Amino acid sequence: MDLDLVELWHAMGGMVRAVVIVLTLQALGCITVAIDRVILLVTSSRRSRHFAREAGALMASGRYREVVEVAKKHEGSHLASFIETGLSTFTKRVQEGHTVEKAAQLASRALERKGENVSAALHRGMNVLASTGSTAPFVGLLGTVLGILNAFKLIATEGSGGMGTIGAAIGEALIVTGYGLIVAIPSVLLFNWLSGRITKYESGLVNAGSELVDQLEAGGGATFADTASESSAPSVAYATTA
Repeated sequence: MDLDLVELWHAMGGMVRAVVIVLTLQALGCITVAIDRVILLVTSSRRSRHFAREAGALMASGRYREVVEVAKKHEGSHLASFIETGLSTFTKRVQEGHTVEKAAQLASRALERKGENVSAALHRGMNVLASTGSTAPFVGLLGTVLGILNAFKLIATEGSGGMGTIGAAIGEALIVTGYGLIVAIPSVLLFNWLSGRITKYESGLVNAGSELVDQLEAGGGATFADTASESSAPSVAYATTA
């Protein structure tokens, strides 16, 4: 049997066509989510590296206000927004009269909340990949069942059960199952790959936040200084984690 997709489409029953349309929509949704997540990760990583290069020296010298201003200029960088949240909370609490230790604790809590928001943003749309990977084979199987029912209908109409009567109908039905697998397998692979990348990315941000809090607790006295001795500020290696 020649695999003519146009001919197969016209030969399919209405219900089987509906199944094919659903699978196609799922495939398009997965492609859209995958492209969107990859662009997001690549763009944010690039902008975060630019932010790290610009803010690293300022962080090392404890010039936190300037770091906040730099972070505001790097929209689209999760690292910049993360650091801005921590430093803004810290400086605000110190201005309100809290001790450095208390302000650092409050900054840590603010970073935890920010991390939850960032995680939700990074995982946006991932449920489409997960749902498609788990349901597409069954949707394809549904199309096969409907196609076989159509084959039996042809038998009843023609009054004959030969392969010449039902062979094409069964072949079309099985192709729908194959289509479901073609949609599902890449979806599962993309989901696993993107989940790994996002998890690694989130870990970098968590480490950045942890080192930031450590630096604030150790060198918080330099918060409002225009310059400070670099010996008073711990490592700023977190600035390159993203």
